[in-house]
Amino acid sequence: MKHALIVAHGQPSDPEPAAAEIAALAARVDAVAEGWSVRSATLAEADALAREVQGKEGVIYPLFMAEGWFTRTHLPERLAKAGGAGWRILPPFGTDPAIADLTLDLARAAGRPILLAAHGSFRSAEPSRIAHDMAARIAAETGRPSRAAFIDQTPQIAEVAAEMPEAACLPFFAARGGHVIDDLPEALDAAGFTGPRLDPVGLDPRVPGIIAAALQACR
Repeated sequence: MKHALIVAHGQPSDPEPAAAEIAALAARVDAVAEGWSVRSATLAEADALAREVQGKEGVIYPLFMAEGWFTRTHLPERLAKAGGAGWRILPPFGTDPAIADLTLDLARAAGRPILLAAHGSFRSAEPSRIAHDMAARIAAETGRPSRAAFIDQTPQIAEVAAEMPEAACLPFFAARGGHVIDDLPEALDAAGFTGPRLDPVGLDPRVPGIIAAALQACR
């Protein structure tokens, strides 16, 4: 039996709900990933990573939408401190081509222009690049306007939402954390946005199978 650990950022101010959500996802992946034992941890839980990696070897599946400071710097540092020398970090969730295809499917099904709401980062340009590239692909393949907007950088969600009142908002997030529950609705409300508000990409029922396939493909 091979070991995989799905690692997410979590919610530092209230770790338990996010941890429970990621644990439920790990259970769904575990059910379809033959030959794998799949568990979860969030970086917001002080001891969760150490608890899961010590005494074992396996792979870390980062539940992040892009490579950036968290996946390239913070997670490796936390893993080393947790005694995870026998663990290898895989490419993050949002860089899987199957997730880009899924995002396109969700945008196409919305049947209208897309506001792709993402987190962004002040530490790295990579998260915004992936979101902008995804929005450009949606526009090219659906023939409808699509723009990326961000919580942590410009253009901000409220600004773009005010310019696209006919759009559907598709959260380019791996989970339903505090940004999706609080920050995103606040930005949309501030803009008077009246379009459909879709579920985050990471909540689609196809996601456990996509993660399981990524585990099966890793060597």
